[in-house]
Amino acid sequence: MDAERLIGVSRRALAQSRAVPDIVAEAWQAQALAQAIGGRLALAGPPELRGEARGLSEIGGRACGVLDHPMVRSGGVRAAQLSEVADPRGTLTGLSALLGDVGIALVGVACATDEEGLYWQCIEAIDAADESNDRVRGMLRRLSVRESDRPPDRVRGRAGPMAAAVSADVPKPPGASVSSESADTADAGDAADAVEAVDSAAGSS
Repeated sequence: MDAERLIGVSRRALAQSRAVPDIVAEAWQAQALAQAIGGRLALAGPPELRGEARGLSEIGGRACGVLDHPMVRSGGVRAAQLSEVADPRGTLTGLSALLGDVGIALVGVACATDEEGLYWQCIEAIDAADESNDRVRGMLRRLSVRESDRPPDRVRGRAGPMAAAVSADVPKPPGASVSSESADTADAGDAADAVEAVDSAAGSS
């Protein structure tokens, strides 16, 4: 399954989770997915992302170890369904949103629990989600830099005959056309005056 679809499934599952074990399970699933996406980008993603992607994969793996093994639903480990990362930017944008959702959900669990062990698990998992998200945002910035450095389409290099053809079809500005017509009229008037002057001189002679 494509990474963006898996992220969408994870966000919906987390939003629908109400019980603490389900929220913790979805936090684990999200970090496992971050680990898988990071590993995939480290192997086959854009070259400028691979270092950050390896870091994301390592953080995701550590974050999964922070939480007790979750009550994984019948679907099993969702990250195992990852087949491709077709759109790195779209995937990273969605993953950043998912990790933000995880952090917010875990804050709610940490604030509501009286179990010290669960509280500290949540705190560590929140830190891991923030660290993972830092890596994701770093990769998004690298993609933005790459796109801004990309040269524009070489329209000028291809425009020779086409530009000439286009410019021939472009109408002249109204001012230019009026001035041209005025100049033609003035030239015709001057010529008529000259002929009349010659005729008058010939008659008087």
